[in-house]
Parts: sequence; C-alpha cells; structure tokens
Amino acid sequence: MNETPSKPAMSPVKVEAIDPLDSAVLDMPRQAPRFNVLSAIQNDQPHAPAIHPSVAHGKGIVEIKDFSLYYGPKKTVHSVSLSIPVGHVTALIGPSGCGKSTLLRSVNRLNDLVDGVRTTGDILVGGESVYAPGTDVIDLRRRVGMVFQKSNPFPMSIFDNVVYGLRIHGERRRSVLEEVCERSLRGAALWDEVKDRLQSSAMGLSGGQQQRLCIARAIAVEPQVLLMDEPCSALDPIATLKIEELILEISQKYTVLIVTHNMGQASRVSDYTAFMYLGRLVEYGPTSHIFQTPTLPETEQYITGKFG
Repeated sequence: MNETPSKPAMSPVKVEAIDPLDSAVLDMPRQAPRFNVLSAIQNDQPHAPAIHPSVAHGKGIVEIKDFSLYYGPKKTVHSVSLSIPVGHVTALIGPSGCGKSTLLRSVNRLNDLVDGVRTTGDILVGGESVYAPGTDVIDLRRRVGMVFQKSNPFPMSIFDNVVYGLRIHGERRRSVLEEVCERSLRGAALWDEVKDRLQSSAMGLSGGQQQRLCIARAIAVEPQVLLMDEPCSALDPIATLKIEELILEISQKYTVLIVTHNMGQASRVSDYTAFMYLGRLVEYGPTSHIFQTPTLPETEQYITGKFG
C-alpha cells in the first residue's frame, strides 16, 4: 500500500478526544512527528484539546464555555471550554504566562478590576452565568471564594478576619459570628493554634498560619467553589504540607480549582488536571491519567520537566 503523502507543515492540527484504554491507542508508537500540538498553538493554527471521556460530557459545578479574554488588543485566553466536576479538586498546570491564573480569576470576575479587559464566551457557576447582565458580583465572590498566591490577612484581629465576609453580608449576631469563626478555623486546621488569641492582630501570625487564616475567611461564607492561585508558592515545605493536607480535607465539602506550578503538588492534591499552553487548553482528564498515561506526548514532556 502506498504511503499517504504527508500534510504540509502549516496545515491545521486536529487532536480528538480518545479513550486511553483503546488497544489501538495503547499500541500507537509515540514518535517525534506527533509532537505537533504545541507547534500548532505557537503558529496560531486550529487545534482541539485532548479531553478524557470521563470529563468530556459531564455537567460540572463550573462550566467554562468557549471562553476568551483580552487585555486590550492582546488575547490571553483562547476559546477554552472546561467542565469542573463538583466536590473534587481540579488543578490547572502549565508554563508561566500560559493563562491559567487569568482563567482562574475569570471564574469570579476578579479580572474586571483590570482596565481594558473584555471577554467572549461564558462561565457558569451552579448553572448561572457569571457574565450575565445584572450579575451581583459581590454575591458571586461569596459563592466563589479566592485564596491568593501571597496571604493577604486584613490588618485587624484574627476573629474579625474570619467573620469579615459575614459582616459584609449583614450578619451582626455575636453568637452566629463566634460559631462560624470557630467552625471555619477548625476547618482550616488553625483553631488549636489561635483559639486563645482571637482578638490579637492577624499580622502577628506566621506565613503558613496567615494562609490558613485566609482559607478560613474564604470558607466562612460557605462558598460553592474555592479558587486557589498557587497558595503554597511563598511557603516553606512544612507549611506547604499543612496546606496540601487542608486542601484534601476541604475538598470533601467544597469544589476546589487550584493553579500550581508544582507537579508533585498537582499529583498529590488534585483529582483532575488541565494542562494549558499559551492561553489554550491542551489536555484535560483525571490526574492519574494525565500523570501516568497522558494522551499527548507534549503533556508527558511538560509533566516530566522536559520543557516549560
């Protein structure tokens, strides 16, 4: 049989969602010519991300639909579609500047605070569009909490930090505030360390304690989703371990979407992983699949540190 002529170098690249258990896929040799998805992205050619069947058709608590974001004329996120399963931890990974933090902040519209931002497509949380006209952004940020890369406790007492969100929403009953404060600090594995100094300044806590305080403040308002933007990048290994253990605990109650550059961390704490590159989604599936038997060799190259 004659060989099919090879396609021109600049032709569009199409990567279909495939079943990794398919014997034909398992037998497929991984040769250098398959390393073409990233080249297609670099050349702004069409491509389709590799989506694992387990997340290809499900309805998630967060539905990102053909979402793009621009800073002025620059397109930073390119037509990303992603379904985030409820009650699980999903990690966004990729090289610096790939758009993962921008995408994360789009879920609760923190990017609105940047001049010149515009978006296309949509993001739904609990079935409701976060970009619909008339959306209450303050209520959205209650439903979708945020923990930043660097801890940002308010210059007030530990107690006032934790209940800040409740007070913003009108809760004044002392008994309720005290109950929520204790529950949230226990949920953030911080209660035993601070229960005797709740009226002390939060600024006196260590870096790891401050980050756990910020998590307590976020979960105090009972969010549907908790966003985490590299929450351990500024912490020492011991504090990082505590945060990772905490993420596993709170994921039993909340859906967590986390950005991380740490591949070990992504593999330890997440149930699902999405690999992004230059603002595009490259591959998405269960973390065990992404880290052990990824569909694309490009994903394997990034996971193993061969680029990025």
